[in-house]
Amino acid sequence: MNELERSGSANGPMVTDLASKVPVVTVYFWIIKVLTTGMGEAASDALIKAGGAIAVAVTAVALVASFVAQFKASRYIPGVYWLAVVMVSVFGTMAADIPHFLGVPVWATSAAYLLTVVVIFYVWHRAEGTLSFSAINTRRREAFYWAAVMATFALGTAVGDLTAFSWGWGALASGIIFAVLIALPAMARRWVGLNTVAAFWIAYILTRPLGASFADWMGGPTRRGGLGWGMALVAAIWSAAIVAFVVYLAATRRDVRADARPRTEHGNSEQAAVKTGAGAAEPGND
Repeated sequence: MNELERSGSANGPMVTDLASKVPVVTVYFWIIKVLTTGMGEAASDALIKAGGAIAVAVTAVALVASFVAQFKASRYIPGVYWLAVVMVSVFGTMAADIPHFLGVPVWATSAAYLLTVVVIFYVWHRAEGTLSFSAINTRRREAFYWAAVMATFALGTAVGDLTAFSWGWGALASGIIFAVLIALPAMARRWVGLNTVAAFWIAYILTRPLGASFADWMGGPTRRGGLGWGMALVAAIWSAAIVAFVVYLAATRRDVRADARPRTEHGNSEQAAVKTGAGAAEPGND
């Protein structure tokens, strides 16, 4: 980890140095992340069909409540953290679909969300000197992180709709293609030296269209190549899987950093190296 990260940012030392507010990146992280994307896609469709604008409003309130709980927490708590991710997935899907309902082409929304992601990453890196997932240890970095999460979910939603529907690939084919693509960042890091932080965020973005495509396939009508299970059932199945994994992690603490404890203003904020689902380290420098 470079000196910039230990000191906090290019503008001065960290004012508030926190215990880690995010999990260690293991295979469990990637499994749950993909599950949340599929669950969000299915739940969004089911809720809008059942409640329309009221469902959107209630989901927005639940999203805010989950963020309040996450930001108030003094450390990483599996249930609190993953609840926030789930609510981002559900509400993010609803929000990302609004331009499509208004007649905006999916390619245009994809381009707009890509630009939004690039801007957030640029401002984040400019302010903090790092985009490392393992260095979310100040309030400002946590705010940047959740802004990036929202933007990447919206981008992934738009890209998934672009390939599955606008380009006519279908949900199953899109899911298979994204399953292949998500392995490429880890391969590129291992064999051609792709920056670890870049590899992490590329894979992170790809989880959204991956999970959403398979959820659309499972819940979509058979006349469109789906299994016809219905989005409500798919959302329930994926939710049960998420709860099972989160309960397991809460009990075993397998995704909690060894150094996950509060630190003082001038204490050492260096995070332990973590491993991605592909076995690659996600260090703090980029």
